[in-house]
Amino acid sequence: MRKPAPAQHRRPAREAGAAAPALNIASLTVRYADILALDRVSLGLEQGNICALVGVNGSGKSTLFKAIMGLVSAGTGTVRIFGAGSKAARKNNLLTYVPQSEDVDWTFPVSVHDVVMMGRYGRLGPTRRPHSADREAVDHALEQVGLTSLASRQIGELSGGQRKRAFVARGIAQQARLMLLDEPFAGVDKGSEATLTSLLQRLRADGKTILISTHDLAGIPRFCDEAVLLHRSVLAHGDPAEVLTTENLARAFGEGATSGAA
Repeated sequence: MRKPAPAQHRRPAREAGAAAPALNIASLTVRYADILALDRVSLGLEQGNICALVGVNGSGKSTLFKAIMGLVSAGTGTVRIFGAGSKAARKNNLLTYVPQSEDVDWTFPVSVHDVVMMGRYGRLGPTRRPHSADREAVDHALEQVGLTSLASRQIGELSGGQRKRAFVARGIAQQARLMLLDEPFAGVDKGSEATLTSLLQRLRADGKTILISTHDLAGIPRFCDEAVLLHRSVLAHGDPAEVLTTENLARAFGEGATSGAA
């Protein structure tokens, strides 16, 4: 039997003067009233990697995303994005969040182009009027995800896979360096899944760092550089082959692993 990966994967120490990690979480604890959602989570992601976030529903994945975005208060611990706090990172367009489809009102009367332009909101200045650079960024993002021909469509008219690509395009237009993707493959067909996977690989090649929550365990080794197994705390972090072992998955997905906060 293979030995389980250590509870926390440690990278070699960075050389003096090296760039700050894309994400550095230290001893993060989050509670909702009496529910312990995250328990002393420590996690570091270097720049230019794709990392899979794996765990059962209720393991704390959504809470972790919210904590990184600064949308929930940490009981203890710190979150740093490229050396900055969450609020400063959002203000400076360092990170973006691509939600699950069920978190969005698809009946809202907004076009695909408008959704992608929302990624430029923090760069528009006090008048909130797009300039040529903003329009060029949106056009480039739409081209990247293959939605140029659908730019004028109402967002709810798109298929599941197209919707996911539209929100990834919003992050591309924002020019964020850290992207958080919450279950982007849920509810999409194999063709859309392949398109999204290829897109994520191109974004990584452009220097983006991507943390992606996914239940597609079989697909992780094909496009992810590392994986994190979460159940309130970090059970394992490292190379997908070392993290996604039978023993580790039993610890995360076994009997009693589904209690707790989402």
